[in-house]
Formats: sequence, C-alpha cells, structure tokens
Amino acid sequence: MTSPQPQHLLVRQKLTFGVNRYYVYLSDAAGAELQLLAFAQQKRLAFKEEVTFYAEEERTTPVFSFKARKRLDLGSGYDVTAADGSPLGEFKKDFAKSLLNSTWYLTPPGGTTLTGSERSPLIAFLRRFWELIPFVGDIPIPFVFHFDFFAPDGALALSSSKNWGLRDVYRVELGTDPNGHRLDWRLAAAMAVGLDALQSR
Repeated sequence: MTSPQPQHLLVRQKLTFGVNRYYVYLSDAAGAELQLLAFAQQKRLAFKEEVTFYAEEERTTPVFSFKARKRLDLGSGYDVTAADGSPLGEFKKDFAKSLLNSTWYLTPPGGTTLTGSERSPLIAFLRRFWELIPFVGDIPIPFVFHFDFFAPDGALALSSSKNWGLRDVYRVELGTDPNGHRLDWRLAAAMAVGLDALQSR
C-alpha cells in the first residue's frame, strides 16, 4: 500500500456511442475536482473483460487495470493490478445475495475481505421492481443508489455515493483502519467503476 493515500475521489462517467469513458479525480470533502488521477476508455461490450486506466486522456501512461479472471464466467471475480503488474487486490460479486441487495467482496493484497452492499435495502428493492415492469424497465432507473464496504469489525472502509443528475457521478470516500491505513486509491477507484459498469442488479 502506497502512502499517502487520497481520502476523497470523484468518478465521472461520460457516455458516447458504443464507448464508456471514466474519469477519476482527486477531490476535496465537498466533492470538488482537484486533479485528474486516471482515465479509462473502452468499447462497451469489452468493458466487462478488461479495463486499463491511464494518467491522461491521451492514454500513454498506464496507472492500473482490472481484468476478469474468466471471460465466460464473470462471477469468478476481477484482479486489479498496478501498471507494473503487481497486485493491488481483487473484487467479486455475490450473485446469490445480489438477488435482494447487490453485494460485492473487495480484498486488498494480504488484507481482510471487505463486504459491500447497497446502503438502502428499499432502493435495492425498488430498482429490481422497476426493471421488471414491461416497457418501463428500459427507461433509466430514477433511483440514486449508494454502496458501503465494511471490514469484519464493522469499520467503514469505502463508500461510493451517486450524485443526483443525468450523468453518473460518484463521490468515493476511503476510511481508515485502526492503524490509520487506507485502501490503495487505485483499488478503490477500480471498485467504484466496477459498481457502475458491472452492476446489472
């Protein structure tokens, strides 16, 4: 884990025809953008397999990436690696629990697994109900959903809160463990993007 680590990130998604673009910014506590930390652009159909984040929009300096372990079995999880290939951690969705409330597991290298789920069980239910309504389910979901990741001792390690608006913007906050350590921001950013791009309930 590198130090110092940012406490606040802002993740913006910009959609164009057939392409997903994500911008990861260092931000202040109020959510104001301070500095671009990473940028990713990928064809939408390929996004679920592997994504590389770069330091700039020109995509010349890789920063980190995440990749599905098995292309045909996305439930096997994703590995997050630094630009030099060293492991930053992994994340995986629990599809059984996600039938009621989307649930993810996030694990840093040699660390304790964090469990993340939608902050509001009510919103989780409403999102699923909305998707089942004929014709209506194709309309963008009008519910803002947030995720919180907790350590086994109940400490909040990571939160991703979606802002109201037409575009997908997420405020990401990294907590600290009893020793004052935070998750590597690259692992946190990969998870935040994954929650948007890979969610599907």
